[in-house]
Amino acid sequence: MTIPAQFDAKTIENKWYAYWMKNNYFHSEPDHRTPYTIVIPPPNVTGVLHMGHMLNNTIQDVLIRRARLKGFNACWVPGTDHASIATEAKVVAKLKSEGINKADLSREEFLKHAYEWTDKYGGTILEQLKQLGCSCDWERTKFTMDPDMSASVIRSFVDLYNKGFIYRGYRMVNWDPEAKTTLSDEEVIYEEQQGKLYFLKYKIEGSEDFLTVATTRPETIFGDTAICINPNDERFTHLKGKKAIVPICGRVIPIIEDEYVDIEFGTGCLKVTPAHDMNDKTLGEKHNLEIVDIFNEDATLNSFGLHYQGKDRFVVRAEIAKELETIGALAKTETHLNKVGTSERTKAVIEPRLSDQWFLKMEDLVKPAIQSVLVDGEIKLHPKRFENTYAHWLNNIRDWNISRQLWWGQQIPAYFYGDGKEDFVVAESIEEALVLAKEKTNNQQLRTNNLRQDVDALDTWFSSWLWPMSVFGGIMNPENEDFKYYYPTNDLVTGPDILFFWVARMIIAGYEYTGKKPFTNVYLTGLVRDKQRRKMSKSLGNSPEPLELIEKFGADGVRVGLLLSASAGNDIMFDEELCNQGKAFTNKIWNAFKLIKGWEVSNSISQPESSKVAIEWYEAKLQQTLLEIEDNFEKYRISDALMGIYKLVWDDFCSWFLEMIKPAYQQPIDSLTLAKAIAMLENNLKLLHPFMPFLTEEIWQLLAERKLEEALIVSTWPEIMPFNAQLISDFENTIEVISGIRTIRKDKNILFKDPIELKVVNNDEVSAYFDAVVTKLGNITSLEYVSDKVNGALSFRVKSSEYFIPITGSINVEEEKAKLTAELVYTQGFLKSVQSKLANEKFVNGAPEKVLANERQKEADALSKIATIEQSLAGLK
Repeated sequence: MTIPAQFDAKTIENKWYAYWMKNNYFHSEPDHRTPYTIVIPPPNVTGVLHMGHMLNNTIQDVLIRRARLKGFNACWVPGTDHASIATEAKVVAKLKSEGINKADLSREEFLKHAYEWTDKYGGTILEQLKQLGCSCDWERTKFTMDPDMSASVIRSFVDLYNKGFIYRGYRMVNWDPEAKTTLSDEEVIYEEQQGKLYFLKYKIEGSEDFLTVATTRPETIFGDTAICINPNDERFTHLKGKKAIVPICGRVIPIIEDEYVDIEFGTGCLKVTPAHDMNDKTLGEKHNLEIVDIFNEDATLNSFGLHYQGKDRFVVRAEIAKELETIGALAKTETHLNKVGTSERTKAVIEPRLSDQWFLKMEDLVKPAIQSVLVDGEIKLHPKRFENTYAHWLNNIRDWNISRQLWWGQQIPAYFYGDGKEDFVVAESIEEALVLAKEKTNNQQLRTNNLRQDVDALDTWFSSWLWPMSVFGGIMNPENEDFKYYYPTNDLVTGPDILFFWVARMIIAGYEYTGKKPFTNVYLTGLVRDKQRRKMSKSLGNSPEPLELIEKFGADGVRVGLLLSASAGNDIMFDEELCNQGKAFTNKIWNAFKLIKGWEVSNSISQPESSKVAIEWYEAKLQQTLLEIEDNFEKYRISDALMGIYKLVWDDFCSWFLEMIKPAYQQPIDSLTLAKAIAMLENNLKLLHPFMPFLTEEIWQLLAERKLEEALIVSTWPEIMPFNAQLISDFENTIEVISGIRTIRKDKNILFKDPIELKVVNNDEVSAYFDAVVTKLGNITSLEYVSDKVNGALSFRVKSSEYFIPITGSINVEEEKAKLTAELVYTQGFLKSVQSKLANEKFVNGAPEKVLANERQKEADALSKIATIEQSLAGLK
């Protein structure tokens, strides 16, 4: 067998992914084993891989591969989301580029274009996840617009409507004028923006007097239907019962009184525009005011805007200010910091708009979701601090606007049989709707062509909130074998930005439909940022192309690089150097494997004592690390688990264990030690496999000929066994001894091939168990325990024990004494300067704690170094 000198990531990644797929290792079917289930947060169907996806899916793959190794029936369900707003916008833009207007198409024609678009561009991201090594059960891939998935959404709507949770209401909603649809409250992002406050003058009818109102939106004066004052405001007693005239449009409107108006705020007079402000709508209903809607669906002004008809609201704002100033109706303007609602999807400024929409009552539905997370702890959020955010949202939840003015999505299953707002029935099909409509109207002459289905689609989140259930057919057939076996799922890995949109709603739906939690643990990842803590974005040019990173560093290198810095819930300061570190780790493991495979083996030589104790120590160290890894996984500290394995393999296995068992130059290794070394390497590979699947499978298969059922992907996670913790503690002391020997060899230019003696005054009564290792790694001819210090020797100290290396003729004692004396004088001078600084009360009182700690460490290091030099000088007398 020829082992390549370099690890060829691309070739190996393609080879082993094809092998895993061919042999169906990712697929799961219900059986006697305990299931372990993850459902992927479905990315947008037309999306492409970004750094957030890389992090999120790497963590999911780590969890699923580890579960597979631990003997669970691991099932990771992949899929994509139809993303109604984003996808419809892309399809509309594509049609526009071809000279086709959506308004000229029927719904069926538009949907045909949308499906063609998703067929062409959809699923790209799932193929990209394969390059990352994701071991999803691809046979179970779901799309939220699949017929069975859509049927689940429709059934859910009908069920909730029949239970009285869904209702239709004429409400003030959040209107996105770019997407031309409503949004739920959770899809509105409030941003502080610098704007202007306009002070407008309204004439009092029948007089030359005027009143002044302050507004940030002068373009809405065309929708004003009243001026409101506080009845207790003595400044405006003279206005009671009078009317005002709206500038430009000349509409005469009543001056009404309501204690809602804050006497201390603004001018004390409030313009009331019921069609375009939530609070104004409430006032309008209370005082029976006229409602004048001045906007088209794209936020241009309609005919109520007079000569501004057809112009955008922001264009009108600038122009109307000039006109108001010209006619003397603008008293002044001031700069003003204002919170403005923007669309989470399109970034457009939201327009409050009155509209007939469908809503889901949340007050009762939310109760089990509050209980399970915040009271019972049945569902755990990692990190726990996100419980506060979760509690704030659920305790202040409002009814959910679930209808969208879009065609791409599940069409609302409400069927109108007349022109009245209540002339509708809700059913899963038009045939069922016809039966209900006949019953409701007592008109047996009705036909399906007399029914008109609501044109709106359901909010995308109304389909994805069913995801953990619907992917297993749990809504349409809750008694099916898959659903009963895989649900509830185990872990959910997602971002905190959709804790409200998706996670909380899945919990609500899970309890409503099954009485069970949809998952047990929610691992919330942080955002991937650049080194300057900026959010990654194409506009900033700071977001690397994930597939280019895989090409450059290998999938395993990128996975390790991401996870080494990815503690739960904390943002990641991404640096390509992390991936380089991952690649270096890959090479380190590959070279360790090559070293072991390159050794000649002998069955006739006995096992050296140094190898025997090395094996015992490494077995204990691996068990200690395994316990730490299990603890970190339990606490969802995936980064810490990886770091534990990283240190075990890089430091303990490569830097120490292999050095301890390595045969002498051109000498064979005994067969017993080699077998143990390979067994240790195999255990390392098992621990590493969830993080570095390609490298580990390659080495695993090169170590021995394996049957299909012996592939690493379906191997067995190392078993926790009792171990000797004292061995680990003793070896820490041994490391210091070996380091001391190496330091003296380096400082005194004593080549490693030149053997030396070592004499020990063992004041600590340290175990001599590792003496064979010290002898080998220090190239010691004689290791002797003595009771007194050794004169004419170089020395070092480990704890309170002293180690002496007698000087041979190759070292000039006088030169060595002069060198040590000079170093002693320099160090004493350095110590004096540090102690002088620490004696300065002004410095100590004013310096940050970190600076003080640094200075105190300098003092301690200098004192230690002086003691060591003085000891060496004493030994040279």
